[in-house]
Amino acid sequence: MEQRVIMAGFGGQGIMSMGQLLAYAGMLEGKKVSWLPSYGPEQRGGTANCHVVVTDGDPGSPLVTEATSVIAMNRPSLEKFQRNLIKGGLLIVNSSLVDVKPDRTDVNVVYIKANDIANELGDLRVANMVALGAFIKQTGVVKFESAFSALRKVMEGRKAVYIPQNIQALKQGALSLSTI
Repeated sequence: MEQRVIMAGFGGQGIMSMGQLLAYAGMLEGKKVSWLPSYGPEQRGGTANCHVVVTDGDPGSPLVTEATSVIAMNRPSLEKFQRNLIKGGLLIVNSSLVDVKPDRTDVNVVYIKANDIANELGDLRVANMVALGAFIKQTGVVKFESAFSALRKVMEGRKAVYIPQNIQALKQGALSLSTI
């Protein structure tokens, strides 16, 4: 199984953390991975995206031009990256912030109100984990236990206090798919 994923949104939405977490989870399962971050010139509010490849084979280029999946956390990301998705690919859309439908009719679209769910959990900053939880549930690219273990790697030191709420957000993102 191979997933070539583009994750994109505004700076400050945790796009890089989401990609790192997926890459670490893949490594914990003995898969081969690549993670390629890309930032806009601004720190917060600018553009941010990362390309992640998780595969049993060789990952090839870390630059994803033909994505099997795209996670679009905002409208500009949807508009920019939906064209990189292969026919039949998976498009996860944060419908809390994206008020338009994709132009593509040849892909599988999953809408998740990531920001709304994160707010219900008490912290908007976990919207990225809500979206990632939905993605993991939909694709099965890694096991949730691996993602939980990877959180301990990504959120070391003083950030460790946020691990429980991020685990809850991952779970809630997966659970939300059964109600869509």
